[in-house]
Amino acid sequence: MCSLISKSHCHLPHLPLPPTRTSNGITMVRMSGRMEVVCRGMLKPRKFMQRRRKLEVFKDPADEAHQKNWRRIMTEIDESGSAVSVLSSEKINNQGVPKALIVGTLIRFKQLKKWNLVVEILEWLRTQNWWDFGKMDYFMLITAYGKLGDFNGAEKILALMNNNGYAPNVVSQTALMEAYGRGGRYNNAEAIFRRMQKWGPEPSALTYQIILKTFVHGDKFKEAEEVFDNLLNDENSPLKPDQKMFNMMIYMFKKAGSYEKARKTFALMAERGIEQSTVTYNSLMSFETNYKEVSNIYDQMQRADLRPDVVSYALLVSAYGKARREEEALAVFEEMLDAGVRPTRKAYNILLDAFSISGMVEQARTVFKSMRRDRFFPDLCSYTTMLSAYVNASDMEGAEKFFKRLIQDGFEPNVVTYGTLMKGYAKINDLEMLMKKYEEMLERGIKANQTILTTIMDAYGKSGDFDNAVHWFKEMESNGISPDKKAKNVLLSLAKTDHEREEVNELIVHFSENKSLPNGSGVVRFVEEDDEEDNYEYFDDQLTKAYDEHTAEVS
Repeated sequence: MCSLISKSHCHLPHLPLPPTRTSNGITMVRMSGRMEVVCRGMLKPRKFMQRRRKLEVFKDPADEAHQKNWRRIMTEIDESGSAVSVLSSEKINNQGVPKALIVGTLIRFKQLKKWNLVVEILEWLRTQNWWDFGKMDYFMLITAYGKLGDFNGAEKILALMNNNGYAPNVVSQTALMEAYGRGGRYNNAEAIFRRMQKWGPEPSALTYQIILKTFVHGDKFKEAEEVFDNLLNDENSPLKPDQKMFNMMIYMFKKAGSYEKARKTFALMAERGIEQSTVTYNSLMSFETNYKEVSNIYDQMQRADLRPDVVSYALLVSAYGKARREEEALAVFEEMLDAGVRPTRKAYNILLDAFSISGMVEQARTVFKSMRRDRFFPDLCSYTTMLSAYVNASDMEGAEKFFKRLIQDGFEPNVVTYGTLMKGYAKINDLEMLMKKYEEMLERGIKANQTILTTIMDAYGKSGDFDNAVHWFKEMESNGISPDKKAKNVLLSLAKTDHEREEVNELIVHFSENKSLPNGSGVVRFVEEDDEEDNYEYFDDQLTKAYDEHTAEVS
């Protein structure tokens, strides 16, 4: 049993309104103008999450022997990390490995996207006299190099294909283009694509999907938009943009900050009769910062008879959490479990963050324990987020105990972990402990980032020590960091006299003129009460993964 009512409400003898119960056992109660939650059986175990022994059915004894042998081989490959050493031991009379075993293994690793093992097996087969290495083998090998971003390997195989009389075709050229793209050589990838457009072979839909993705990852937004618009508007174009291309463009506009273009592209899909997918809606949801907008898009997706996936639910949980609407965040997570959608560790971390932001320690602990129960073992991010729950509750004694547990459990604290603790001591104006943690962090070989230096600067300034605040502002330069807008604004807010304001303005001008310092972008931030920006790294990773999974495989 646990309660989602904050401690300050626990003693109330009467409730203004009778509670209402939802289908998942969450009781909604009106208190002080907002909905609070009393949860009985919060995150209770679901049957589909429990590990059950699968009943195996075999056709006959021969099939049983074959299946068990297959699993043994896969297990040995997984444990050893090498496919060739295991497959070599399967040779029959030193003649060769059964073809069915080789083909089955390759297909399986292709499905699992374990392209390094695909390359290992095919490179080995290329040297074996008993294997007739043919055209399809070359195609799969160059495709694997492309997926790995190994353009040197792809170039080597393309040369071998030419030497063996296999003329360049759309499969090999697309694979080489992808290899350069994934390898970060965006200009080389573009050159291959332009050459295909001009001289052939004619780019396929997959070619266009990959070049759009390459442009987006290389921040070549103008080139991506140009290619997409040409496909969209050129009457002579051999093909038109498909769902995957539209999805990538919505994602690109989001990444570029062109939200209105993203919405127009979404609307254009319906106009052109292009079916929208869960990935499409997830892309739209990912750049909305208002929980109402995210919720509206989520509702739209359901009205379109599309089933939300774990990314959809995580986006909605995140939006509610950032808006400090923990009860809705929990209800969405419970709905996800009721729908039989398996969460990920990241999804659990997002729910954990929803409670941590508001310093709801008991609820955050319940989420943390549920992760372990469901075998989504907490990572450093989970531990740091749980730590922030104590910090945001101003329970620094609890924070210190949990910090010790983090280390005892085998985790090495990083700059974000220490920054979270230091933020807590700054919040209660304990400068002695704040600096103690700073020194401890440096002793561990962890370099301070802009967020930590801003926290120290702000703490000294608020304690009335303006000179020390200026010192820590200057420390950013010593650490090779150019102060960002937030750091400058904090220092300006600490200046109380005309002389102090003049000193701050001179410092800001000095840093603005110092072009040798990198800017503060890319530094890990902590979410502050007035910070409305979201960290989309998780969703970017998940959306990119979804595009990969929705992209047609080369046969």
